Amino acid sequence: MSAEGESLVAKRLRFLQRHRERLAAAEPEPEGFPLGSGAPNRHGRPQLPIGQRAVENWPVLDLGVQPEIAAADWSLEIGGLCERPLRLDWQAFQALPQVEEKSDFHCVTTWSRFDNLWRGVRFRELAERARPTEEARYVLCTGADADPQSGEPYTTNLPLLDALAEDVLLVHSWNGQPLPREHGGPVRMITPRLYAWKGAKWIVRIEFLAEDAPGFWERRGYSNGGDPWRNDRYRS
Repeated sequence: MSAEGESLVAKRLRFLQRHRERLAAAEPEPEGFPLGSGAPNRHGRPQLPIGQRAVENWPVLDLGVQPEIAAADWSLEIGGLCERPLRLDWQAFQALPQVEEKSDFHCVTTWSRFDNLWRGVRFRELAERARPTEEARYVLCTGADADPQSGEPYTTNLPLLDALAEDVLLVHSWNGQPLPREHGGPVRMITPRLYAWKGAKWIVRIEFLAEDAPGFWERRGYSNGGDPWRNDRYRS
């Protein structure tokens, strides 16, 4: 990771954090808001968010289709408001710095699975190479799956600040094995600080945007935010 890349991400994080703080000042979190239960997790919040139950298995949820994509055929496009649009095939993706981390997985359907061991590439690593412009504040991710009835592809949106969190990864391995097809293999995105629908399965495109663009479930009533500790599941 170059010093130039590090300074770019640090600059974007500071800018976006100031933007979020201005928004939070206009709409502060209610005093005494219940966040959940359990010991502090890796980023200081209760391990089990409000309204969730812990599970040992990993339930499968999708649009009714599970694309079968061989690793050799997979590719990722990164575009939108960035200085260096990219297209990565499997070999180029594997050549990027790989990390192995544990994190928790919170589904909007009220279950959480703790201590998943992932291997993959930080979203932040990809952003350093694509270099989002100063206008970029949001991300739209697209998966290879689509609604069987309408043909609409799966998309999901999140603020760029959330995507740049240290634990947001594009993963290809889970608990020491290749990521199962039913869970988004060969590559999916994970967002440990947001509900899991914010991390696209079978991810094939990342687009940097100036304005928020609600994704598949967000257009169907899900929250744009998706913060598990605020019980932020659906639009009010």
